[in-house]
Amino acid sequence: QVQLVESGGGLVQAGRSLVLSCAASGITFNGNSIGWYRQVPGKQRELVAVISSFGRTDYADSVKGRFTISRDTAKNTAYLHINNLKPEDTAVYYCNANPSKWDWGQGTQVTVSS
Repeated sequence: QVQLVESGGGLVQAGRSLVLSCAASGITFNGNSIGWYRQVPGKQRELVAVISSFGRTDYADSVKGRFTISRDTAKNTAYLHINNLKPEDTAVYYCNANPSKWDWGQGTQVTVSS
């Protein structure tokens, strides 16, 4: 059974940092391109960061220079380091393959206060 479990979110002040984690079971991240996505109510889910199976990373323009995606294939876990958080980063964050192909997890809520 595929399971993605995101964690690490919370309520933080603007300018602070967070590290989100995504632990997978029932699948392997190895050999897959992994993405971090975020969604706010009423809007489509947005891809914000990608790491390829070769380790190449790419980011949405809105997060470049502040977000860093990484992966630990031994732990089957992906991470999203977020620096200099902004109120517009407030969203539920999810991980999945890129393009998405697994059942979505519950996500982790990030709320940034100004």
